[in-house]
Amino acid sequence: MKAKYIAGYLMLGLLGIGSTVSCNDYLDREPEDSIIPENYFTQEADLAAYTINLYNFTSTNQGAYGIGVFGYDNGTDNQAAKNASIMWQPGQWHVDAGTGSWSWGQVRSCNYFFDNVLPKYEAGRISGNAANVKHYIGEMYVLRAYAYFNLLVTLGDLPIITTALPDNKEILMENSVRQPRNKVARFILSDLDKAIELLEDVSPAGKVRISKNVAYLLRSRVALFEGTWEKYHAGTAFVPGGPGWPGKAEDAADYNNAEEVKYFLTEATKSAEVVADQMVGKLAQNTDTEEGMDASLKSLNPYYTMFCDENMESYDEVLMWRQYTVESGVTHNIQKQLEYNGGGSGYTRGLVNSFLMENGLPIYAAGSGYDTNWEKQGITATLQNRDSRIRIFTKQDGSIDSYTATGEPVLATEDWLFKGDAETRIVTGYAIKKGKHYSPDMLLTHNYGTSGSVVFRGAEALLNYMEASYELKGTIDSKADAYWRALRRRAKVNEDYQVTIAATNMAEEAKGDWGAYSHGKLIDATLYNIRRERRDELIAEGMRMNDLKRWRALDQVKNYQIEGMRYWGSAYADPSSPLFLKDRDGNDLCKVDVDGTTGNMSSESISGVYVRPYQITRVNNLVFDGYNFTPAHYLSPIGQSVFRKTATNESDLNTSVVYQNPGWQRVGGTSPSEVE
Repeated sequence: MKAKYIAGYLMLGLLGIGSTVSCNDYLDREPEDSIIPENYFTQEADLAAYTINLYNFTSTNQGAYGIGVFGYDNGTDNQAAKNASIMWQPGQWHVDAGTGSWSWGQVRSCNYFFDNVLPKYEAGRISGNAANVKHYIGEMYVLRAYAYFNLLVTLGDLPIITTALPDNKEILMENSVRQPRNKVARFILSDLDKAIELLEDVSPAGKVRISKNVAYLLRSRVALFEGTWEKYHAGTAFVPGGPGWPGKAEDAADYNNAEEVKYFLTEATKSAEVVADQMVGKLAQNTDTEEGMDASLKSLNPYYTMFCDENMESYDEVLMWRQYTVESGVTHNIQKQLEYNGGGSGYTRGLVNSFLMENGLPIYAAGSGYDTNWEKQGITATLQNRDSRIRIFTKQDGSIDSYTATGEPVLATEDWLFKGDAETRIVTGYAIKKGKHYSPDMLLTHNYGTSGSVVFRGAEALLNYMEASYELKGTIDSKADAYWRALRRRAKVNEDYQVTIAATNMAEEAKGDWGAYSHGKLIDATLYNIRRERRDELIAEGMRMNDLKRWRALDQVKNYQIEGMRYWGSAYADPSSPLFLKDRDGNDLCKVDVDGTTGNMSSESISGVYVRPYQITRVNNLVFDGYNFTPAHYLSPIGQSVFRKTATNESDLNTSVVYQNPGWQRVGGTSPSEVE
């Protein structure tokens, strides 16, 4: 097989096919050298093709159905899907009989690249533009770091593997030994350091590929995650050497929690400020318009269209994005879901209530101007005079869903609260608008969406610095002050965050924000408002669960009820109101059947006046009484087959060189026990 055909095969990754890695691999899989000729990796184009095949960044996984990345926050206190996650159903998450999340194909593919490319690079045997060759090697360090970070978040302690291992059980077992998570995180940062040395400021292909700033931003994300994880999980089985930690004591003998927390948070600030200093004056402009585009599909609000544009190259804030085009055959169905209905998701009342009034006051504070009676009048009234982000990224009463080919507006309605399946319903009544384009062409046929997908954006760097620096110093330094004011200025909120801090009542905030807690205790008002800023800036971007886990903000989740908009006693339930949710014949769409299966709305007598999507029926519903968290769920279990394959005696899983995560057993089909 000639190299040019290999390159063409590998480029399929760019076209949405993705990596050829199996989800059920162990530490090995079919070696690439069985399909890639020996003289491959000798040209710049070979490196470019192989690396792009491994681009599997979470935010690019739009998928053919549903709303893709904009639904990744489902199952948190931010968003709800029609069906509740097993995360909140004790005893329903079981150890996999296979490998579970112990998946190493992506890491192996990266290591195979290094095994073959680095010797040739050092020997000067790779032809092409020298800067580009270095850049593509740098990309691979980012890709391995990203793959390892995903594994770290999911599993914690990991083996550190830097070469593609042969299919030899003895060698595989030797390399399966898990290392303490702090060492894994330091390894990830070292990979990103190497990447930063090699990467160009601007990639050879523009922002659809990795750049130096992407590496800096990812480095700040990793360091912030690990620093806060180790801080808030200190003294538990989830940090090296903690009570009940399943590793060997000698492997954590040199672990010092305070030093590790300080190291990672310091690194987070260093990496974040590199990007944040560039971004603070270049954030996408928010014109605060009711709609993001006009009938000609011209942008009316760059901040809005940054999340749905078909070409995102011009946005300074976008560091990396993924392109979808009809010509390439890579499209998605997101726009059809977002424009015509709710995409099987919805913002929670807790999230909506976290957004400040324009004057900077929480909605419950004296002088805020908020009136709870607005909730009776509908979503538009509820969101008036609020932080711009919740207004422009939420469908309101009479919002424009799209424009027809002749430029006529197609208006949104809330009747999808009662319609649709798991992919189409507006679960809470608060419909997601972030990422919605207005093009009629994207609605013509199934799977015709060509809006781009933001993978990394600079605003995250501002948030990472603000949090890491406060966790380190206990004060807001001058950089954090400037970054925070920039974010609030764009959100059309009073820039003086001290006004907000002074008016913050943590007991009130805790009602709808799990991030008000760490280890079951309320945090201070300043740190909370930093977390609030992060929550509100990153809505519907799929980062909420990782934040909640690293903050240890789930311990207190007991019988927690997810709520949406007000329905009972509101204009939506009033036959005399223009907002009354009715069918074409004028009949009420609402059906209550708590003890049956025909209902589509929670009962006012049981649930109160707000939509409670998980109290519509008791039938086969383990979350009718609310969400309940099991501490073992902070990490995923390793599947049973991993222990069998790494056991010195395959009939005894306890002889495996791999240990299971806290609270989980080694046997497939089992649920976790309690873990402190």
